Amino acid sequence: MTVHDVEQPAQLSLSTAAARNLATTTKSVPQMQAITPRWLLRVLPWVEASGGTYRVNRRLTYTLGDGRVSFTSTGAEVRVIPQELRELPLLREFDDEDALGELAGRFTQQEFQPGEAIVEFGNPADRVYLLAHGKVSKVGTGKYGEPTVLGVLADGDHFGDPVLARDDVIWEYTVRAVTPCTVLSLSRQAIEELTGRIEALREHLRQMLERPRAAQNRKGEAEIALASGHVGEPALPGTFVDYELGPREYELAVAQTVLRVHTRVADLYNGPMNQVEQQIRLTVEALRERQEHALVNSRDFGLLHNADLQSRISTRTGPPTPDDMDELLSRRRKTRLFLAHPRTIAAIGRECTKRGLYPDVVEVEGRRLLGWRGVPVLPCDKIPISATGTSSILAMRTGQDDEGVIGLRQTGIPDEIEPGLNVRFMGVSERGILSYLISTYFSAAVLVPDALGVLENVEIGR
Repeated sequence: MTVHDVEQPAQLSLSTAAARNLATTTKSVPQMQAITPRWLLRVLPWVEASGGTYRVNRRLTYTLGDGRVSFTSTGAEVRVIPQELRELPLLREFDDEDALGELAGRFTQQEFQPGEAIVEFGNPADRVYLLAHGKVSKVGTGKYGEPTVLGVLADGDHFGDPVLARDDVIWEYTVRAVTPCTVLSLSRQAIEELTGRIEALREHLRQMLERPRAAQNRKGEAEIALASGHVGEPALPGTFVDYELGPREYELAVAQTVLRVHTRVADLYNGPMNQVEQQIRLTVEALRERQEHALVNSRDFGLLHNADLQSRISTRTGPPTPDDMDELLSRRRKTRLFLAHPRTIAAIGRECTKRGLYPDVVEVEGRRLLGWRGVPVLPCDKIPISATGTSSILAMRTGQDDEGVIGLRQTGIPDEIEPGLNVRFMGVSERGILSYLISTYFSAAVLVPDALGVLENVEIGR
């Protein structure tokens, strides 16, 4: 007898498939996979920008061309953009485009492999170097004669620029390639030939050498003259605190969309859930995701693009080692949080495991998160990962009282449903479609440059 010959018993009760036709199913609200924890929005202190604009007043700071140089390339040939040479301190105020073009044309391209020395400590400095691509380390001598890494330079950085005006410079450190590097260099001989022929360049460099250095504190701000430790009745110095004449102003940005719902759906299909409410809820979630993305990546006010150049550092060897995390942490007081892509956080854990270290566990809003030296490392998938597998880690001090990073918004706007976010009914179209304008207004400001730091070129694939 085969299996098919077995007689099936007669159905004695209603099947579940038929019963479901009369039953009301238990259902969830609409789910959305793109919702993330949005830690940045949760921990950033929000400040009211009642006029739609927030002005950051600072003490006057002397800027000495500490930016990065940009390049163009044709195949394997790399050239420096002439105007970008003004990022060198001695050429900051030099605007003769013809002379800059001649200077740029005299740079020669060199390639270095990992471990090769580009310059050696103690040798005469006879070239200006621009780092077009790659990463190098500056190695000096410690107190007891041991090698000490003084810093790491990456794409767009430069060294040796005093050679532009002086011929008696000695290298105070060794520069060694960490990765394959493309470097442009300008010899002292070429500089002397150009200054002998171009009077404007020669006169500019002479004035820069003779110009008295403005009194500054260690942060580059205009010095406040004080007297201390004196006896008797000496004449006390007079002083004042100088301010920037053109302080930066942050205007609130907007993220918005028009939500459309057909009246038939809103009228007939509202049980057991209100369709319009669910549509608005999911749209608001998408706007909040876009808001956090803009706070990280916007070229106008995003944290990645608004970190001061002096607060950007590169990893020493590529992966995010404990040494790199300590270096990033030490660059500011009262670091409140790190922000990193989840894959970057995993890379931090791997590097700690290699050394037999156990990172801290920090509790934030009732959740246990990875920490470093007691500072939480918050996940943020809005931080990009490049095609080459590198990312960035942000460290910040937050709050107005600590002169840190703050979020900006305006509350009390018409039809507000969440702080700084409103839903405005726009009417019904001739096709019976309801329209709602959903908007959120926001921005971010860095009150003092050292409040925000970035660890760049973090390799997460090793």
